[in-house]
Amino acid sequence: MALGGGHAEQLGECLASGGVVVFPTDTVYGLGCDPENESAVRRLYELKGRPADRPAAIMFFNRDLATTTLGDLGDLERAAIEALLPGPVTLLLPNRDRRFPLASGPTADSRRLGLRVPLLGSVLAALASVQRPLMQSSANLSGGSEARRLSDVAPSVLAGADLVIDGGELGGVASTVLDLYDYQRTGSWSILRDGAMAREAIERALS
Repeated sequence: MALGGGHAEQLGECLASGGVVVFPTDTVYGLGCDPENESAVRRLYELKGRPADRPAAIMFFNRDLATTTLGDLGDLERAAIEALLPGPVTLLLPNRDRRFPLASGPTADSRRLGLRVPLLGSVLAALASVQRPLMQSSANLSGGSEARRLSDVAPSVLAGADLVIDGGELGGVASTVLDLYDYQRTGSWSILRDGAMAREAIERALS
């Protein structure tokens, strides 16, 4: 079931109004909100039951918008973003300008920032028109299983969201989390969470 332009418009309006949305990605269902709206961020954390010291990622539906917004990137970091995104991976980058501090977790510092740009494909292609970032986490309750189908999302999360977008059945494996915090300085990287992008694919992309 392919999403239409109306879904993208609804998503943008939900973010702009301070709402929380359940939406499909290239991996699992996500829970998102405006990353600069403190009350929306608080609601997202409460819906998930997420500990206040756990960070969330910033998602863009357009890679160029991501690199333009995050203007403090080094050359190697930009090259890594171009090689790996869009794709089912979350990149942990230095946050030199302390952008989107609420995404670091209400009680954490903002020296690092998680970046996601999903591979939309034909089903989710309409979301490419969303011209604003969102703070996102998976739509499961904290510690629970990832949601492959909308029916896998906890009823309390669905009831608490302001918008629910059904994208059908998804891959069901969360994004790989890749630590690039020292990549610009040393070229080193590490996988913090195994997921939908295999180590071999990352090695090929960064070689």
